[in-house]
Amino acid sequence: MRNTEPELTEKEYRGRLKDRKRIVVKIGSSSLHHMSTGELNLTKMERLVRELCELKNQGKDVILVSSGAIAVGKKVLNIAPTDKEVPVKQACAAVGQARLMMIYQKLFAEYNHTTAQILMTKHTIVDDINRHNAHNTFTELLKLGVIPVVNENDTVAIHEVEDTIGDNDFLSAVVSNLVGADLLILLSDIDGLYTDDPRSNKNASFISFVDKLDDVMDMGKESTGSNIGTGGMSAKLHAATVAVNAGTDMVIANGKDVSVIHKITEGRYYGTLFKSCRDDGFDIADYIERM
Repeated sequence: MRNTEPELTEKEYRGRLKDRKRIVVKIGSSSLHHMSTGELNLTKMERLVRELCELKNQGKDVILVSSGAIAVGKKVLNIAPTDKEVPVKQACAAVGQARLMMIYQKLFAEYNHTTAQILMTKHTIVDDINRHNAHNTFTELLKLGVIPVVNENDTVAIHEVEDTIGDNDFLSAVVSNLVGADLLILLSDIDGLYTDDPRSNKNASFISFVDKLDDVMDMGKESTGSNIGTGGMSAKLHAATVAVNAGTDMVIANGKDVSVIHKITEGRYYGTLFKSCRDDGFDIADYIERM
């Protein structure tokens, strides 16, 4: 059964984002690195952490879903970004995740906030006991005032391996479902959803508000426009399916300037807003299995 509410204008609905209390923010590899060198953009990471800490200081629960482990590991180990061998990517993930988390911990500590690392796989969600345990862990961490930093466990689950969730766009929606988040912000390398890829079609029109998800599901593109990231618009629309049905509002916005986070939570017109429409019959485990 879907929970519906009176029709609101986009302005009215965006205004409600000020009241969201549990927020998941996802940032991709392409938004974390200097594209010319592959090195981490530490200035942007510091600004991202500052944005999240400010939300936390406002009394909101905050969860960060961060990509970047494999790219960081490849840079540390001097491995070509184009190397796609699964064992190499797994090794790079093991090295890079530790390095990435160390940086996050230092940055959050500067603002007097504690972080926790959570690594997930497909079986975390499709297995009832694992999903229940993950829910309990998130719940307790948030109760203790901790900011969880989440990634897929690429050391044992790479996209070519059956155990994978898929990408961190989708993972962030899964996390939103798991913790009962009321807002998910996907920071991308594009301003939001367009009728076509604006990089190849100058006539593509920007869509600022999606009231009904079925109207836009055929607009997804598989490509990402980056040699570092893995997710495209298609992945983001699958993420929207999970988020919307879980009762989570979702915004796709450009992560070039991470200050967009507080602008979105102030109800300002940034990114594409997908209106939530909770379906109490939606089964996240079944949806993942059918993908």
